[in-house]
Amino acid sequence: MAVHPRPQDHCRVSDTVSEAQAANELMRLAKQIAYHNKRYHAEDDPEITDAEYDALVRRNAELEEQFPQLIRADSPSKAVGHEIAASPLSKVSHEVRMMSLDNAFSDEEVEEFVARVRRFLSLPDDEPVAFTAEDKIDGLSCSLRYEQGELVLAATRGDGQVGENVTANVRHIADIPPRLTGEAPDVFEVRGEVYMAKEDFTALNAAQEEAGGKLFANPRNAAAGSLRQKDDSVTAKRKLRFWAHGWGAASDVPGDTQLAVMQQIRKWGLPISPDLKLCSDVKEMLQHYRSIAEGRAALGYEIDGVVYKVDRLDWQKRLGFVAKAPRWAMAHKFPAEQAETTLESIDIQVGRTGKLTPVGRLAPVLVGGVTVTNVTLHNRDEIERLGVRPGDRVVIQRAGDVIPQVVENLTREKDRPAYDFPDHCPVCKSEAVSEEGEVDVRCTGGLICKAQQFERLKHFVSRGALDIDGMGEKTIAEFMEKGWLDNGPADIFRLKDRRGDILALDGWKEKSVDNMLGGIEDKRSPDAARLLFGLGIRHVGTVTARDLMKHFHELPALRDAAEKARGGNEDATALLTSIDGIGNAVVEALGDFFHEEHNRAVWEDLLGEVTPPRYEVETLDSPVAGKTLVFTGKLETMSRDEAKAQAERLGAKASGSVSAKTDLLVAGPGAGSKLKKAEELGIEVMDEAAWAALVAAAG
Repeated sequence: MAVHPRPQDHCRVSDTVSEAQAANELMRLAKQIAYHNKRYHAEDDPEITDAEYDALVRRNAELEEQFPQLIRADSPSKAVGHEIAASPLSKVSHEVRMMSLDNAFSDEEVEEFVARVRRFLSLPDDEPVAFTAEDKIDGLSCSLRYEQGELVLAATRGDGQVGENVTANVRHIADIPPRLTGEAPDVFEVRGEVYMAKEDFTALNAAQEEAGGKLFANPRNAAAGSLRQKDDSVTAKRKLRFWAHGWGAASDVPGDTQLAVMQQIRKWGLPISPDLKLCSDVKEMLQHYRSIAEGRAALGYEIDGVVYKVDRLDWQKRLGFVAKAPRWAMAHKFPAEQAETTLESIDIQVGRTGKLTPVGRLAPVLVGGVTVTNVTLHNRDEIERLGVRPGDRVVIQRAGDVIPQVVENLTREKDRPAYDFPDHCPVCKSEAVSEEGEVDVRCTGGLICKAQQFERLKHFVSRGALDIDGMGEKTIAEFMEKGWLDNGPADIFRLKDRRGDILALDGWKEKSVDNMLGGIEDKRSPDAARLLFGLGIRHVGTVTARDLMKHFHELPALRDAAEKARGGNEDATALLTSIDGIGNAVVEALGDFFHEEHNRAVWEDLLGEVTPPRYEVETLDSPVAGKTLVFTGKLETMSRDEAKAQAERLGAKASGSVSAKTDLLVAGPGAGSKLKKAEELGIEVMDEAAWAALVAAAG
């Protein structure tokens, strides 16, 4: 995974920034914000707090305001939510785009928002402007489409244009009526948030822990994970709630003001905020904000701010929208909540990619109504920056109500030795290293590290790697528990000697065992690039693995070059980096992998079980030879891997992202932001049928 610096790593607004520096920072911000958008919206697993994310977005906006000529095609200011990637749920196009909101963080910014509205509408000084103000609940955006009063469709926001169909799931939410009460327009889309109350969240996590399941970081993640289930019976078992805050497509709008329509939505049987209030001026808006903030901790649900909206709908229509947000609305975010406590110890956790993450164990402290006992310390550099050691008094905050973080060390000057960050993995004792320019420290144990082994083995047998039939997640977990895969992937090929033991397990029959063992035997002569990719070496993805094998042809030759490069052999380093697409990060990752004795043992053990043939790629002259291609959307007649292999055979390079260097986009059904970006850049686009015809014509 790429490095994603904390927001404090960026220079302050007041710093002097050149145009070149701004361009580079905007490029980094676009990548970081897109990454964190995906973690939050698509994976329901945020890595940073809301406040940290907001800081990145604000910095991007400030640079774009100062350098409008540098606004990028992939600017975060143009994006809403995140494109839906692989999802078990079907996709739904929104008739009216679901927008996001611009944020304010101070009274002055709210005052400027109101002034901006007045300027845009050219209102005289004595013309009153009323705003609704309501608490901003922290949930998952959802649109409910009613036709003739009947609920016919429910969808998540997705990227604003396309969301996920969650109709079956929302029918289990008691707050959402299957039919509206009283008269309703022919079509009316109610928009709001699906959320989980604090007490229901606590009960769910307790049940998950007892069952050995995944614990959710916060109520918002729990609500999102519960709603976006392929099996709606899972949703039915989790208590979700709904809160309406607006509307989308409507054949008729029952009112001339925001407040009137929201009151009608409540009459139809849908909950709205009990704190929704009409404010006549800025002073009243800010008073209501402070009133809500004071009672926040006592609420039974999580909120993260107050939303202001121009009340008159005719003025909303005149104000319209900017790239991704309405001009007539603003979210006034709460500051992070803080408390003081003692850092009792620092534990090191090892993630599935080998990253060593320090976690601070705290003397329990109440922050915003929640008892906090753990705090993320992110990485080695963050520990050094804060100067924290066990025994220090620290100030922590729950910024955005995600994982708490340390913001200040109150006993930094106390005479105590600095914390010694480990240079070996606490799980497998392999070396732990960080690449040049990176802040993360990672275990080099790879497949022999128990903390990484399960995910690595899943990756090894996955479709993009060896693609072994019958070796799914459940099977790997079961065999690991028995100790049958302790030595790494080579043990998979020794399972033939355990046929009787496998048959003795519950649920296994002769046919299923023989099918699995047959699938394993079929991979005794695997494609060398797939085998290399399957080892999970950092920075070595499918394309990089193929690029390496196209050059070296044999795996031992690649290992020899990698080991020599790590030993300082300049010719070996130059040989590796001369390969198109191979940079120093890949060279270093390969060298680190083979430097670790455990990895060498796994490698040699594996090559004692399998014999990959010499890697050769036959390429044909074709109209796309030498060009860069991107595949997007759902391919219906072939897998994505097959399509990429076809491109390679035709002498083209398959990339995962659209840029100015892209020559051709092949778009299947459901193509989203990549197709839009390609069209904006004037890149040639063809559908799957045209691609298939091109491949057939090339022979």
